[in-house]
Amino acid sequence: MSDREKDVEILALRHQIGVLERQPDGRRVRFVPGAFASLLHGLPREVLRGVRLLVRPGTVMRRHRDLLARRHAARSRPKRAGRPRTVRSIRVLVLRLARENPGWGYRHIHGEQVLRGG
Repeated sequence: MSDREKDVEILALRHQIGVLERQPDGRRVRFVPGAFASLLHGLPREVLRGVRLLVRPGTVMRRHRDLLARRHAARSRPKRAGRPRTVRSIRVLVLRLARENPGWGYRHIHGEQVLRGG
């Protein structure tokens, strides 16, 4: 193991000890996935297999990927749901055509708009 890999293993072990010391008796151990995963992220798989962990590296990395996916989904979600509002002039024109021609359906009104360039 390189010095860097040893340092990372020591930090991972210290983190696990800190988590265990904070747990009430008989309670399930809970890790914060982001910090722990970022600590282990740069290590090769062979080294990860040799590190003594309370949770498997695959679990930590999966939780980290899930965290990133949720963050990306939240940021890329559109601010407003649905399609954008129709321009006021077009809305007025459509309503006027519908009022003046009660027998026309939406397809006929749409055709008129295409012919008029609106």
